[in-house]
Amino acid sequence: MADEAKLEKIRHSMAHVMAEAVLEIFPDAQIAIGPAIDNGFYYDFDLPRSLNEQDLEDITERMKAIIKSNKEFKRSVITREEAKKMFKDQKYKLELIDAIEEGSEISIYNQGGFTDLCRGPHVESTKELNPEAFKLLSVAGAYWRGKETNPMLQRIYGTAWLNPKDLRLYLDHLADIEKRDHRKLGKELDLFSLHEEAGPGLVYWHPRGARIRQAIENFWREEHYKNGYEMIYTPHVGKSWLWETSGHLGFYKESMYPKMEMDNMDYYVKPMNCPFHIMIYQNSKKSYRDLPCRWAELGTVYRYEKAGALHGLMRVRGFTQDDAHIFCTPDQMDAEIMEVLRFSLYMLHSFGFNDIHAYISTKPEKSVGEQEKWDAATEALKRAVEKEGISYDVDEGGGAFYGPKIDLKIKDAIGREWQLSTVQFDFNLPERFKLTFVDKDGTEKRPYMIHRALLGSIERFFGVLIEHYAGAFPPWLSPDQVAVIPVAESANDYACELERKLRQDGFRAKSDLSNDRMNAKIRKAQQLKIPYMLIVGDKEKENGTVSVRYRNGKQDNGLTYETFASALKAKIDSKEQL
Repeated sequence: MADEAKLEKIRHSMAHVMAEAVLEIFPDAQIAIGPAIDNGFYYDFDLPRSLNEQDLEDITERMKAIIKSNKEFKRSVITREEAKKMFKDQKYKLELIDAIEEGSEISIYNQGGFTDLCRGPHVESTKELNPEAFKLLSVAGAYWRGKETNPMLQRIYGTAWLNPKDLRLYLDHLADIEKRDHRKLGKELDLFSLHEEAGPGLVYWHPRGARIRQAIENFWREEHYKNGYEMIYTPHVGKSWLWETSGHLGFYKESMYPKMEMDNMDYYVKPMNCPFHIMIYQNSKKSYRDLPCRWAELGTVYRYEKAGALHGLMRVRGFTQDDAHIFCTPDQMDAEIMEVLRFSLYMLHSFGFNDIHAYISTKPEKSVGEQEKWDAATEALKRAVEKEGISYDVDEGGGAFYGPKIDLKIKDAIGREWQLSTVQFDFNLPERFKLTFVDKDGTEKRPYMIHRALLGSIERFFGVLIEHYAGAFPPWLSPDQVAVIPVAESANDYACELERKLRQDGFRAKSDLSNDRMNAKIRKAQQLKIPYMLIVGDKEKENGTVSVRYRNGKQDNGLTYETFASALKAKIDSKEQL
């Protein structure tokens, strides 16, 4: 904890040093804000031209000179009038000063040649900053105060550490992240594409990516049927009254696509599946004997995300939720929550995610539903998490206004945390839509409603999978499980025969009959990260065998087809990595 506090001071101070360096190079620059952030710092500037790589090198050299000059960070408290006079030529600082509440303290920090409006904290002097333990990383656009109607500024990102060794470790980590970037690998492995000209934030699944999606969805459906769910399909558009009743038009309209007018009525593309599942529930009168109803849908929804927030598969405008809604009696609540959590963990483990942490969000100040329902639901969530023996934190007051929830976050292969599964209680929609069931005593009562997503969305989950495995998927998910590579043209017919056999036995296989040399074919299969390569020549053709080259470089020669196929099936059934 002491190192974390020290690092925050170092990074905040580095932001000020960077601002001083930028002003030395661009004396007329307008400066905005420069905080410490996780692993580093940034500062926003309004500059006369766009920055380039050479500029970052020049700024870095100026920063090192400032650090070595051993400047002291001095804090002062000044009046509003003094602040406005001091920053009279800095319009963004003047706006920040105007935003400070009357009576609040206004403080500045000076480091010799640079003074900034700032609360701190900072190091005592630049002597505490290591000139070899920081690096400027990139320049990005950033709207002032995050509003699209405000000017676009240039944000310089940097990282800073206690010593050069920690910096090298972090830069190695960044290199690993870059190598795993799902956008880069999506292109290299021919999995998906995004087409700004045809519509931003909408995903095009290529045949190889579609193979993986189909494997995910087939497994998802099979396991849902095994666990007592039924599949449903619902429309993509609905009349406005659905979204008025659900509350989406009141709370969520800015994130919905614009209305369509048809037959003198307003329609909206769905941002959620919930109201449609409720319509199915209302289609017939329900008895307590009919509950629980567990209905699942791979439902594609559309939400208007701002262009600046879109990011590959991680933040899109059209995506498929692995959605489910459970309608149950109050007495069934505990058992349903226990089962949903167990099922969620099973699914995440099946995809290779074993480092899982839970977050339980409780009742906020503004909420709907009786206190006793909130208490019972929250306790049910806690009991389920404790029974499964997974670590958890409680986010007091962090629940939605309509119910408490569990979020499950996983850590990937390089330690990054991703939020995937959600189990969300809802006391709001059953009330809004007047849902009922007939209880044992013959009276009508409200069912409990549980929203549940195991993977989140197929698109985002696919992005996480790509980065977790760096594109080298386990055999059960690989788009091509086997590449059949003939050594020479004389073995082409045998390669085609093996491909047909593999396909008939349910494996995803493809033979490479190109005119490339064998080594080039192997390199191509390795670049596509195909788990198994069957190398076949005249000898294998004559003996009815195969030589198996694995993705990791290992090779087994002279195997019968049956031996290889049996081992491949076992590996696929186990869902293990190669």
